[in-house]
Amino acid sequence: MRGLSDAPSPRRSLSARTRAMTKPDTSSAADALQRLLEIMAALRTPGTGCPWDLEQTFETIAPYTIEEAYEVADAIFRRDLADLKDELGDLLLQVVYHARIAEEAGAFQFADVAEAVNAKMIRRHPHVFGSPEERAAGAQPDFWRRIKAEERASKAAERARLSSGSQTMPSAHGSQLLSDVPVGLPSLTRAIKLQDKAAKVGFDWPDLAPVFAKMREEIAELEEVAFANAASDSPASSGRLPEGESGEAIEEELGDMLFVMANIARHLKLDPEMALRKANDKFTRRFAYIEQRLATMGKTPDQSSLEEMDALWDEIRAQDKRRR
Repeated sequence: MRGLSDAPSPRRSLSARTRAMTKPDTSSAADALQRLLEIMAALRTPGTGCPWDLEQTFETIAPYTIEEAYEVADAIFRRDLADLKDELGDLLLQVVYHARIAEEAGAFQFADVAEAVNAKMIRRHPHVFGSPEERAAGAQPDFWRRIKAEERASKAAERARLSSGSQTMPSAHGSQLLSDVPVGLPSLTRAIKLQDKAAKVGFDWPDLAPVFAKMREEIAELEEVAFANAASDSPASSGRLPEGESGEAIEEELGDMLFVMANIARHLKLDPEMALRKANDKFTRRFAYIEQRLATMGKTPDQSSLEEMDALWDEIRAQDKRRR
């Protein structure tokens, strides 16, 4: 896995001091973390640091942060603890990277990040870290919501301090209730969180039946606009979305259908990202079977007909059913 500081650069050599910092030893976690902070500082030092690392900003690093989080989840899903150790390190590097950029801007330091989460964990667990009375009382009903409301108020004050009067963009199109659902989340995950927020104030279907009815409605609407554009410039014939209003209509209806599918997953208490991940893995495994069977015939998929590949797909699908 290639990390951020592995990007190609004409000046990738580190100073002798920095190279010494990269040597593994049996130091404490605090020492190891301090060494990582020093390495990042060296990479971001003008004149002697890495030109590629020096060019990076919050915005350019953010996609890597998302990618590393996914790779952590992938290692967990594969139960590969050796990979998990490396991927957690890559994810930690993202935190250190963002904290360093913030420190250079005079906003906050890594220690502030760590102290903020320390304080949050203590604050959110009064039944563990609180007074003897709070610990004896245990986790009280609705305490989590109350604490998070207090945190939102505190964060608003902190945001105002950090912005220093600069203009900020409204979030979630002005919705106060939904404003703290991050825009950068994977879309299916964000859909679930948006729906959960709305459901907490009663904006939700009471059970699955009307959600499935809504799904059928959205599928019908998508089908209608898709077939209405089944001319020479349709997605099926051209391989691309039609331009103009027709393309926007298809995209909108597809989005509506996916949003309802996320709602079905929420009502079933399933993670749609995990469900789709498993479906992707199943498709990959079954297509590998097609490739292997075709190879025994001396053929590749692009040398085979759809009928041949469909027949092999039915074979592996039948085998999967027998294994259930």
